[in-house]
Amino acid sequence: MSRFNKNPRKENFLNLFPETSIENCDIESRFKVNFSFFDNSQENGSGFDELENGVLARIMEKIKEYTRHDLNYWRHQRCGAHGLKILADYGAFPPNTNFVHPKPVPHNVNWCRFRLEGLSRLVGFTIPPGYVNTPKKDSLPYDPNTFYLVFIDLNHKFYIANDR
Repeated sequence: MSRFNKNPRKENFLNLFPETSIENCDIESRFKVNFSFFDNSQENGSGFDELENGVLARIMEKIKEYTRHDLNYWRHQRCGAHGLKILADYGAFPPNTNFVHPKPVPHNVNWCRFRLEGLSRLVGFTIPPGYVNTPKKDSLPYDPNTFYLVFIDLNHKFYIANDR
């Protein structure tokens, strides 16, 4: 009977099936990225088609790694010699910027940025906490764990610190 239990073809076949399900993975904690407000029309930003393949690939790898956790996780993670936050919230659109607030982006969002490498940043917004549990009629609640990408800022021109 033991020769039937050690069937390599059976084992190979069974190994093809995934071991995870929605219930036993951490899918609910991973944040989402929304590109529908992306603006590549501004001089200081970059469009996907303008990026060299290596740069675009590195950005996509960062997004892939960042989305393994929720947004609050990244708000508390630091990097670099000065311990700067990986995800920093600005609140309102910053007054000291080389960008213009895009017309389609709502005025009352929480602007923020993800630090990439060097001066590179992903700039976008999240839904402010006050809106999270107040869905519109006949729609889903606002998602506080979605990052809406608006700009790819390769030269740190979105939020210009006073000491630069």
